[in-house]
Amino acid sequence: MSRSSDRSAQGETLSRAVWDVLATQGLERLTVRAVATAAGCTTGLVMHRFPNRRALLLHARRLLHETTRARVESLEAEAATPRDALRAVLLQGMSTDEQTRQEAIVWMGFLAAAVADDELIAEHRRNNRSWRTRVERLTAAAAPDWPAPRVAAAALALMATAEGAAAFGAADPAAFPARQQVEMLDAALTAFGLF
Repeated sequence: MSRSSDRSAQGETLSRAVWDVLATQGLERLTVRAVATAAGCTTGLVMHRFPNRRALLLHARRLLHETTRARVESLEAEAATPRDALRAVLLQGMSTDEQTRQEAIVWMGFLAAAVADDELIAEHRRNNRSWRTRVERLTAAAAPDWPAPRVAAAALALMATAEGAAAFGAADPAAFPARQQVEMLDAALTAFGLF
């Protein structure tokens, strides 16, 4: 195996370990030592790639953005109608299975850490604005006759519904099962005349 293949495999292992620690153990336990343990390597190897906790958090948030962006682009491309695309994109942002539950935990952990950190909050805002732009564009396509202020308000309300359900479902999956989250989103879409 070539040296670049070794580095790539190491990078994947470390990346997976960062994600796993944050998603399964939470923000407070995200440390270089915990990532090293999860990756089965030394703390020195982790610190070579991620010198501090901020670097670990930024990496996890960027992974989240890349993963969800690829998924929503695929969902959007496969949707039969603009309304189907809007619903599918919003649904993937909820906590309806183990993958999206972990994504919600990573998102909430990153946000909790970002509140008091200028670099982290800038990353959070950039990604959230991208998400808002997408949902507004999809809402406008689903309701082409709506004026821009109504599109913006509906998109924001739908985002809040999806993200609120994701947070509740991630924290207490038994009380907020996937079926109820889907029903909640469908009720919100129906209220706006989009379902």
